[in-house]
Amino acid sequence: MRAVWIRKHGGPNVLEVRETDDPAPGPGEVRIRVRACGLNFAEVSARQGIYPDAPKPPCVVGYEGAGVIDALGEGVDDVEVGARVMFVSEFGGHSDTVVIERYMLVPIPDELSFEDAAAMPVNYLTAYQMLFRLRRIQAGDRVLIHAAAGGVGTATLQLCRSVEGVTTFGTASAGKHDHVRAHGCDHPIDYRSTDYVAAVNELTDGDGLDLVCDALGGADWAKGYSLLRPGGMLVCFGFANGSKAGKRSLMKLVGQFIKVPKYNPIRMMGDNRIVAGLNLGAMWDNHDLIQDGLQRVVGFWEAGVARPHIDSKFSFEDAADAHGRLEYAKNMGKVILVP
Repeated sequence: MRAVWIRKHGGPNVLEVRETDDPAPGPGEVRIRVRACGLNFAEVSARQGIYPDAPKPPCVVGYEGAGVIDALGEGVDDVEVGARVMFVSEFGGHSDTVVIERYMLVPIPDELSFEDAAAMPVNYLTAYQMLFRLRRIQAGDRVLIHAAAGGVGTATLQLCRSVEGVTTFGTASAGKHDHVRAHGCDHPIDYRSTDYVAAVNELTDGDGLDLVCDALGGADWAKGYSLLRPGGMLVCFGFANGSKAGKRSLMKLVGQFIKVPKYNPIRMMGDNRIVAGLNLGAMWDNHDLIQDGLQRVVGFWEAGVARPHIDSKFSFEDAADAHGRLEYAKNMGKVILVP
């Protein structure tokens, strides 16, 4: 099989395509010939050496993809060889062949392309968890989504539209405002030229928000908490502020950790606010949750709610360019790798 390897921690130039023997599925496992893989900021952080859950290099990362089943392990009898599927993986997904447990995949409709399917699992599972399992949004809610033009941001905006009466606010650079509006953002905010806290307070007459979806971390978590109205929730699901484009910066990472607010339950009772954390990488052992989530993601696509926006596609040989596009925040929507 061919895969994109991280030789060592560093910039995009540490990536290398290597060939190794094809893996064989064991009991309860399925082998998939991968047609497309999704690229996420987690894999960029793993390459930089600041993603705590990542394997040590040399390694292959990658959380998601889509392809065709070509072999079944013992005991797998509810899917067939030749089935088109999307999947999640506990790393190893940036390969043209993967072996995963059965619960980590779901069949996809013939009308759903492999590229679109590969763009969905991580982004839409994350959005689904935030909106419908943690917060359980309802009509009248106000939702702030940071990095609204990215993969998770686009997915979250789309799923917010499935609940009538939800008002969305999204931070994005000015050049990406048309994109976020097209995917459901009611109030784009240019974080580069505008204080988004002041902007939200002005737009809500100081009444605040019901949900803040924050993958930034550091001082932004404190800002998001300050914007919540009674019963509101801050969901922390990333730490992008700790990353510096191009290479690892321990000074920046430590600087952002110092700015992480300390949440005291006594204070939170008085504030009537909620703080939640979300990390899909810590959910892989929850078979029912992952399988149910994947089925719901396909259901959102079938209902016309989920429509992944692919920013760009790169071959494995051009994986460094793909990492760079995500790392320097040039993308609008999902970056895809094609074996």
